[in-house]
Amino acid sequence: MSQLSQKHLLGIKDITRKDIELIFETARSFKEVINRPIKKVPSLRDITIANVFFENSTRTRLSFELAEKRLSADVINFSSSSSSVKKGETLLDTVNNILAMKVDMVVMRHSSPGAPHFLAKHIDANIVNAGDGTHEHPTQALLDTYSIMEKHGSVEGLKVAIIGDILHSRVAISNIFALQKLGAEVMVCGPNTLLPKYIASLGVKVELDVRKALQWCDVANILRIQLERQQIKYFPSLREYSLYYGVNKRMLDELDKEITIMHPGPINRGVELNSDVADSEHSIILEQVQNGVAVRMAVLYLLAGGK
Repeated sequence: MSQLSQKHLLGIKDITRKDIELIFETARSFKEVINRPIKKVPSLRDITIANVFFENSTRTRLSFELAEKRLSADVINFSSSSSSVKKGETLLDTVNNILAMKVDMVVMRHSSPGAPHFLAKHIDANIVNAGDGTHEHPTQALLDTYSIMEKHGSVEGLKVAIIGDILHSRVAISNIFALQKLGAEVMVCGPNTLLPKYIASLGVKVELDVRKALQWCDVANILRIQLERQQIKYFPSLREYSLYYGVNKRMLDELDKEITIMHPGPINRGVELNSDVADSEHSIILEQVQNGVAVRMAVLYLLAGGK
């Protein structure tokens, strides 16, 4: 069984281009598996995986659970809203109690940046970061870049614009790292108030005009406004944001080329993306969802190779 260079998947920043290519190669095989009539393989039959989610999630949690079950792993689901965390139990105590039940791998989402890294220093099980605050979301970036590669044949040399709420987005940061490691040019676009001060230091282009960003790029990855993370108002209203930064069919028709539209979900239709774009032939949003299962299967399988 092939292995990644790391024991854990904590962030794209920590892994190599070779790791990413190995994940993609493995995901390609697993995508064939999930399109068969019998969608299960016994690859992780003796592995127990705990999905430990301290934040709300629908897509990511379902995608990981489905990936685990397709690999025949035993799955435990943990939600902080119905756990002893509500009674004051610490993160480390919670996870150690789960590990006492002989769990081999932990998939964790947490609102605090660095929570999976903290855990990795204290426990022996493999850890997969399913999103830590506004820091990283590595499997989303992997499935996004895999979807781009599947659509365009290669990521090398492509121009990718990430448009929207960059400041609060863990998806944006992980995507920047993944795309750059695979040789793409990256631009971020959004209102000045939603762009981190340090963003240019990551080697990306910065654009405030969404039309210019769309004209520049081959692929546009549109991000939602993360109102749940915003403590202050960063723009006057959703209506005004939509007016200046919402992507619609008319804007795409004005371009002198065809571009690919992506969105990590959930979509706020009529805000950052209109339905006539989300459901158009330009969009690969549903392909991203399907690829998410295959990519997460690949990550879990390769991390288990170190056991």
